[in-house]
Amino acid sequence: MIIQAIVFLPLVGALVAGLLGRAIGHRPSEFITTGLLLIAAVLSWVVFIPVAFGGGLAGGEGGVLKVEVMRWIQVGDMDLRWILRVDTLTAIMLVVVNTVSALVHLYSIGYMSEDPHRSRFFAYLSLFTFAMLMLVTADNFLQMFFGWEGVGLASYLLIGFWYTRPSANAAAMKAFIVNRVGDFGFILGIFGAFMVLGHIDFDSAFAVAGDFASTGLPVIRFLSWNVDAMTVICLLLFLGAMGKSAQFLLHTWLPDAMEGPTPVSALIHAATMVTAGVFMVARLSPLFETSPAALTVVIVIGAITAFFAATVGLVQNDIKRVIAYSTCSQLGYMFVALGAGAYSAGVFHLFTHAFFKALLFLGAGSVIHAMHHEQDMRNMGGLRKKIPVTYAMMLIGTLALTGVGIPGTNFGFAGFFSKDAIIESAFAYGGNVGSFAFWLLVIAALFTSFYSWRLVHLTFHGSPRDAQHHGEGPHPDPAHTDPESHDEPIGGHAHGSAYDNAHESPNVMLVPLYVLAIGAVLSGVVFYGVFFADLAQIESFFAGSIHVDHEIIEGAHHVPLWVKWSATISMIIGFVAAWYMYIRRPEVPGRLAATNPGLYRFLLNKWYFDELYDRIFVRPALWIGNAVWKGFDDWLIDDKITEGLGRRVQNVTSWMVRLQSGYLYHYAFAMLIGIAALLTWAIAAGGLI
Repeated sequence: MIIQAIVFLPLVGALVAGLLGRAIGHRPSEFITTGLLLIAAVLSWVVFIPVAFGGGLAGGEGGVLKVEVMRWIQVGDMDLRWILRVDTLTAIMLVVVNTVSALVHLYSIGYMSEDPHRSRFFAYLSLFTFAMLMLVTADNFLQMFFGWEGVGLASYLLIGFWYTRPSANAAAMKAFIVNRVGDFGFILGIFGAFMVLGHIDFDSAFAVAGDFASTGLPVIRFLSWNVDAMTVICLLLFLGAMGKSAQFLLHTWLPDAMEGPTPVSALIHAATMVTAGVFMVARLSPLFETSPAALTVVIVIGAITAFFAATVGLVQNDIKRVIAYSTCSQLGYMFVALGAGAYSAGVFHLFTHAFFKALLFLGAGSVIHAMHHEQDMRNMGGLRKKIPVTYAMMLIGTLALTGVGIPGTNFGFAGFFSKDAIIESAFAYGGNVGSFAFWLLVIAALFTSFYSWRLVHLTFHGSPRDAQHHGEGPHPDPAHTDPESHDEPIGGHAHGSAYDNAHESPNVMLVPLYVLAIGAVLSGVVFYGVFFADLAQIESFFAGSIHVDHEIIEGAHHVPLWVKWSATISMIIGFVAAWYMYIRRPEVPGRLAATNPGLYRFLLNKWYFDELYDRIFVRPALWIGNAVWKGFDDWLIDDKITEGLGRRVQNVTSWMVRLQSGYLYHYAFAMLIGIAALLTWAIAAGGLI
């Protein structure tokens, strides 16, 4: 019953708040949904702790516990049942999803206190959580796809929560459409897996894939080519992961998702939607292990994403967007680990990242709340004196994100252990691909340190800047300075400057920060052994739930000393550079931007991917749509066929109406004309002779 309660309590909360919210009121909706999520979070830890510390799953066989909910689909020989699959990987995700979601619910009670639609908001949050739980407890491909699409639907609702804002609607549509591209690949991969493997449940599919080592890999005939079936399937599945986890080329929806309320950003970007792709690849690791080519693509895309997002984060001015691009970059790290075969390291970073990234997002929400919904860091400064608790929490999150620690010791924040494990695994992977990924990750670590400390300095240090705008670089048109920086529409600005009226957030918003801070400090050092340090512990911990590559894990532990220190050195360089440019010599960033305006605009406009996609996809699609609408539908179908035929019939009937005058002599005359015509024809034909 514990597993069912963990999964379905959020659904109960969503139904109560969504269907009865107006009847029972906002406050009961908040308390019911938050209370149910807190219970689910506690039960998730009850399941996880025995697994983490050697007890195993109660009632599980072979490290897997399966709870049947109902008989789902029966077609021919396929008898598909809805089963909640709980193994180590699922237990990790249950803890991550429910803990962060429960804290986001609690935080939202304070953050959304002025919003008139709070019941709907909490219903969406709980629905989102339920969809993610459906995904991570799936025992077959179709069940996973149900949760996959449910997460997409809920994210659309949450990103566009303030539906009266055109920008929020556009961001929600963008997220939905971009994810449909990835989801199309994902469902094709599911079809391909069923066609090639003959099964749709994971255990049977994995067993068939394992037999390929002795029977040989299947081949698909496409036109005149023979292609490796498993490579095609894995690449299609990874395309789905690219969309959900905002990887390079399908990343453009993620920064626009900031249009939703800040708690939504914490939920989407820390624990749920963006980690769905990472979870899926880890879950399907037995399939990906059959295709080295697909794993190479995973590594390359992950490394490029980590580097690309870090470069864009260097110059962003919206406090939430900086953290959003950081999320995109950290997801790239996770995929590099998965592609290198260090699945446990990738899941480890997913686990630690959930705590410190949720901490940073909710901390940013506390800053925005204190500044009366100002999000531009250039209009902040000196806030450490006004909101010291939020400042301390943001410092802890930043220390964890940048990977502060001492290599070779047990001293370090969460990100230090998990990020370094991935960098070392990339180096151990070797070859050109491994070296490529290693150096991009090291450079991304430097950039991460720089933009993270830049955020801290611009927001909390120096003098207040909310009275006037002090941007970096030449002051171009405001639309180009930061075209996507918007204030959140809750409440209004107080009289006077935002700094003068800044205040610390209420305890209902600070308590979640305290809990997440504990995770940001301890989750790395406490769980380092079972995720990465000891191969025997890793094997025992994951118990077959993911593939464990002994060679990569062992190789990562024996990399040269300079490799172990590379991320730490990069972190130090980034910290010093940010301190010099924003504390010691604050005029330097403006001069650099003025000296290199092309590069500055290139990064500020996110490598112009939005503009590029607008030219390649959006405008042609609009042109085709208009052509079909006005040319085919309006002109041909409506004007010429439907309405045109109607007009022809109307014309004919109007002529017929004119023939019916109603006068007797007209009809007699017509009869005479007819008789004369018949006689003439008969005579001409010789019929009367």
